[in-house]
Parts: sequence; structure tokens; C-alpha cells
Amino acid sequence: MEFQTKRWVRPEDLNPHNSLFAGRLLEWINEQIGVATVVQLKNKRFAVRHISEINFKSPARSGEVVEIGVEIVEFGKTSITFRAEAHNYSTGKDMLTIEKIIMVLLDGEGNPVPHGLTKE
Repeated sequence: MEFQTKRWVRPEDLNPHNSLFAGRLLEWINEQIGVATVVQLKNKRFAVRHISEINFKSPARSGEVVEIGVEIVEFGKTSITFRAEAHNYSTGKDMLTIEKIIMVLLDGEGNPVPHGLTKE
């Protein structure tokens, strides 16, 4: 997987165990998925429909660098399904995988609408 984003773990990103707070990592992944969705759909009206099991593998500490990668798995009629990984650039360890994150294109009332895209 290609890692598109790098984030520096700062003290304010830590949990009581002095490792990266899981919620912060998921926030960073959600942001990357959002950017990828906007780029693909050329539209900012979308929402998360589903996130599969999240597998945490290893932590990151203050001062380390985390890499985040997302890739498109498939296009549905109204959705795009992504896969995400996080990797600790500083230690070389895999941190997290999410096999399925489904984003759905919405109309002005919040209803799913077809996007007309297919995987090339």
C-alpha cells in the first residue's frame, strides 16, 4: 500500500499510557478517507456508512512519525469502499489495518445517490 500521509505524534495525541490515543489515529484515517472521497467524487456531500473491524497491532509514542495509507477496494452504485493501514515510520512496525470503510455519496437531503464511477 502507498502511504499518502505522515503525522508526527505530539504529546497532546497521547493516552494515559503515553502511546498514541486510538481515537486520534482513527481521526487521522477518517480525514484521509474524506480527502480521498472528495478527490474521487468531486463532491463533499458524503458520509461514512460502515467501518469494519479495526485491528490494532502496535503503538506509537511521542515524537514518532505515523504513516497512513488508504486505497480503493471497490466502487458501488452510491458508495466507495476503502481499505486503510497505519504504519509507524519511526519503528518500522505496522500499527493498524481496517479492511473496509464504506463512504456514500449523498444528495441535499442526505439520501444516497449514484455517483456513476467505476474502478479503472
